Amino acid sequence: MKKIKFLARLFLFSLALLGVITNTASAMEKEALWYIKRNGSCRPVLQAEQELIYNYNGYYIDKKLSDTSEEKRIYLTFDLGYSNENVISILDTLKECDVPAAFFILDNIVLKNPDLVMRMKNEGHLICNHTKNHKNLCKMTEKEIKENLSALETLCFEKTGCEVAKYFRFPEGRYNERCLKTVDSLGYKTVFWSFAYADWDNGRQPSPDYAIKKVISNTHNGGVFLFHPTSKTNAAIFRELIIAWRNLGYSFGTLDELVAE
Repeated sequence: MKKIKFLARLFLFSLALLGVITNTASAMEKEALWYIKRNGSCRPVLQAEQELIYNYNGYYIDKKLSDTSEEKRIYLTFDLGYSNENVISILDTLKECDVPAAFFILDNIVLKNPDLVMRMKNEGHLICNHTKNHKNLCKMTEKEIKENLSALETLCFEKTGCEVAKYFRFPEGRYNERCLKTVDSLGYKTVFWSFAYADWDNGRQPSPDYAIKKVISNTHNGGVFLFHPTSKTNAAIFRELIIAWRNLGYSFGTLDELVAE
């Protein structure tokens, strides 16, 4: 009888343990879409469930700064999959204004415009990983994720001689804990953002006046700004934005400064 009771307890314990493992695995796989609630000129705050990014070298803002810091700094990042005249215009503006940026690239830009990637590197910008082909990593295995990021690294070096910096951004901001952990294991720091706006659809571009007001009214200390350089509106307003930011007392940091302790 004692043996039967022992086996019964062992069986129930095994079921409970299996449930814990299953629930943990399920939580690791839960897909999230990065979203940040704007807070005007004040720094936006993460939702509780988003704070897990800190466990895996994730960043969305410069934690060393605050709304009241004497130093005022922002970070410019661009997601880039292809080239057009607007990309060239923004690069010209960044060069003329001596402003650094980070470009999260896909394989298409490396294959079709390797000279553009080399220009970015030569002008002091960071070349960063946005995956090989902009696929949702949450639908990939760990092996597939590693192969995807590695493929972009290899292609970029072979075609341009430029090494990809160890900064990563999830396509469309779609992520889960398993993906964060995998990207972290590859030595990457994941860079989300604290401001973005609807600039990616070339067929539905916001007006320059609207865009300038939207960006400047939501500029906050330590902010990581996400832009798409293919945007006609961004190309039209970027010099004015840089002037406005500087008039507000902001300088422009690099991702190396963002992640520094």
